[in-house]
Amino acid sequence: MLIAAVSLAMALTLGGTTQSSGPACTPDLIAVGACGEVENSGDQVDISAGLSRPGSPPANPGSPHHPSNPDDLAPEAPDEAEECGPLGCRGGYAVEGLPEVTLADLASFRPATPVLTGEPAGFGVVGMPTNLVGAASEQLLSGTLLGWDVTVRFVPAEFVFSHGDGTSATTTTGGASWARLAQAQFTPTATSHVYGDRGTYPVSVTVRYAASVDFGTGRWLPVDGFVTATSGDYDVRVVEVRTALVDETCRENPTGPGC
Repeated sequence: MLIAAVSLAMALTLGGTTQSSGPACTPDLIAVGACGEVENSGDQVDISAGLSRPGSPPANPGSPHHPSNPDDLAPEAPDEAEECGPLGCRGGYAVEGLPEVTLADLASFRPATPVLTGEPAGFGVVGMPTNLVGAASEQLLSGTLLGWDVTVRFVPAEFVFSHGDGTSATTTTGGASWARLAQAQFTPTATSHVYGDRGTYPVSVTVRYAASVDFGTGRWLPVDGFVTATSGDYDVRVVEVRTALVDETCRENPTGPGC
């Protein structure tokens, strides 16, 4: 053992036959196996490995990956060319973009049917305005669309009145009663129609709704085109009104002129 210790001291100090890329091996490091393999021939101790171990940094401070290198301590900068989705980026990866929505995708979301009324109620007079009123309002419907939770908004954009006599009119309003408009009866309105002949006419109104969707971002995304909803028929009986001087009312004489 004395000879081995002397040979070890000579090998560590002379360095002519053994070189190490790590720090100098001392008896303490050899004892714990930190210097790799040690061969003892009886005359000389040879040390054949450095201090590199799996998971440990290189011992050379000049190495580009040594812990003293500030470039290794800084976090990697994000790729400036990275494209993030409409919802932004989280944790260095792009958030999936929102889906494109078409009218066909909204087939399961239907706005309510508009309500159609008129003045006088159910009647009209030949040659005089019959006031038609279509009622529709903004609507919000929630559900699932293309695998996403969504809110769909429908806003009335146009009203198409079909008068039942082969004519129609498109307006941006559903109209209002004469009283609400502060107008006298049988005066023209934005939605009134004048019938030229007696008869009963099936009248209807179609509302064209502008649609938009919100996938929970608080931002409404418009959908091209219109979603439509049509009322049921509202029959208008159009009569003639004649003026005549009589000495009895129709109640008193049901067969009198104009009765």
